[in-house]
Amino acid sequence: MEIKFFMPMKNVPRTTHQQKQVRVVHGKPVFYEPDALKEARAKLMSHLGPHSPQDEINAPIRLITKWCFPLSGQHKPGEYKATKPDTDNLQKLLKDCMTDLNFWRDDALVVSEITEKFWSDIPGIYVSIEVLS
Repeated sequence: MEIKFFMPMKNVPRTTHQQKQVRVVHGKPVFYEPDALKEARAKLMSHLGPHSPQDEINAPIRLITKWCFPLSGQHKPGEYKATKPDTDNLQKLLKDCMTDLNFWRDDALVVSEITEKFWSDIPGIYVSIEVLS
């Protein structure tokens, strides 16, 4: 089984899962998502929702993502984006959203992962999910 899709997005989320905040309530730490993170999560959920499989995957998965950021400065389409945000931070929020939308039972099933960032004429996120035998 293989699922492939591209989600065009005018503004690719740059806010990452790492931006959770903590405050102390009654002497205990309470973690929360700031507004920018909530907005990024909502955007990903709305773009991913139409692509979620009818049945969640419960087998090892290869996940390939290509993050396409809008061109800026002297960059050319297809040039690797070697600036923040870090790919591991981008992936965490994306995979959490995909888990919440029942793409798979648990993101621990992602056993192979390829993540790339590019500058692009058409910003968005390409996703390929391959169920491994």
